[in-house]
Amino acid sequence: MSSLIVRVRDVMHCDVQSIDGMATAKEAAEMMRRAKISELLVSKRNSDDAWAIVTVSDLVSKIIVPDRDAASAYVYEIMTKPVITVPADMDIRYAVRLLHRTVVHRAPVEHMGEIVGMITLESLILDNDLL
Repeated sequence: MSSLIVRVRDVMHCDVQSIDGMATAKEAAEMMRRAKISELLVSKRNSDDAWAIVTVSDLVSKIIVPDRDAASAYVYEIMTKPVITVPADMDIRYAVRLLHRTVVHRAPVEHMGEIVGMITLESLILDNDLL
């Protein structure tokens, strides 16, 4: 790896899809399927609220495995909240350590209080020259 510092903003995915917590799990699954993504950012209810995320893993473990009806389960019932956010200007090596140590596979990227992207451990290894 070169001696240049790679920042989270340099490797994040910028197209972050979001969903309301009052949407159904079925709607979340359909959004993920259409966009070919494995997570959705759950919109804050107000400025004091924390960010949340709903993932394919949440759908599998909380809807499919227990055989719940996805059309009658709400995103807020299965989402992870609060989520760890990563600053856009953080050195990517520290971001990888943070995600690994907290056993988190993906995190929204925050800049000046707004979500500007998403990073995943998989994309950091597969899409970037970290090794």
